[in-house]
Amino acid sequence: MLARPPECPRTIDVITTPGASGYRLLDSGAGRKLERFGAITVDRPEPQALWQRRLPDKTWAEAHAVFSASGEDDEKGKWRIDRPVPDEWPVALDPGRPVTMGCRLSGLWHLGLFPEQRPHWQFMLDRVAAASSAAAAKSADTAQPRVLNLFGYTGAASLLAATAGAEVTHVDASKKAVAWGRDNQGLSRMGEAKIRWLVDDAMKFTAREVRRGKTYDIVLLDPPKFGRGPDGEVFDLYRHVGPLVEDCVRLLAPGPSAMVLTVYAIRASALAFAGLVAEALADRPGRVSAGELALEEEGSGRLLPTSLYVRWTGEALP
Repeated sequence: MLARPPECPRTIDVITTPGASGYRLLDSGAGRKLERFGAITVDRPEPQALWQRRLPDKTWAEAHAVFSASGEDDEKGKWRIDRPVPDEWPVALDPGRPVTMGCRLSGLWHLGLFPEQRPHWQFMLDRVAAASSAAAAKSADTAQPRVLNLFGYTGAASLLAATAGAEVTHVDASKKAVAWGRDNQGLSRMGEAKIRWLVDDAMKFTAREVRRGKTYDIVLLDPPKFGRGPDGEVFDLYRHVGPLVEDCVRLLAPGPSAMVLTVYAIRASALAFAGLVAEALADRPGRVSAGELALEEEGSGRLLPTSLYVRWTGEALP
């Protein structure tokens, strides 16, 4: 007898993390956050930091670079460099895996890494291991677990999945982001890893994969609130995430597969996106969980919310 199809969760979870091993949230408050990425400290906007700063002004003044927003859009503005910053510097993701990300002060306030994703990386790695075990139980000659990373950015999750033996398809509409991901593969000395780096529109790619009958053991989605594809295709989160999730569900392999949706439109509702995923997976036995990712502030234990998430795990997984 099959398990009941997933229901929308009645409680919202908070998953906390100090972030990637080479990262620390040093302080936050008054709409800003002070962070250390490897050897470089940056001061960036953070609308969710409604409280007061804990560290003295002189500590904040020691930041290598400060991003000043332009108008009401925190992602538009420019960097002010107060101390020497290299064009690129290394940041380790996990002490147990040979993945190093090259961080840069990009045109927006991004640096090429979202360190709060670390719990999702571990969730993915656990699922890769489960898929490998399930495949091994069926045949001595098994294919590698397949991971689809949509809106994959600079490749942190793709590289980590490859270290666990997965065959990875990395999709992003930005040529710059995909080239950055390839650079990170070289920086990590993972030239032999099985990663397909694709510059493509996520919706068009998933629709083609559905028509081809392809399946994946793990699907990761990290869509922007608004974005454009390589040929000018428009992606609007609230208009397009539903059809995209439905296609991703069609791509999930039978059995212990899994999907993770991360949403940085933090003013939205985790319950709303959980309802979307649960409905799309109504015919598949499994479990849906939802909530927020939050960074743990060093020295204080304060939690800084960063994104919403929904996870689905198929049957036969703990």
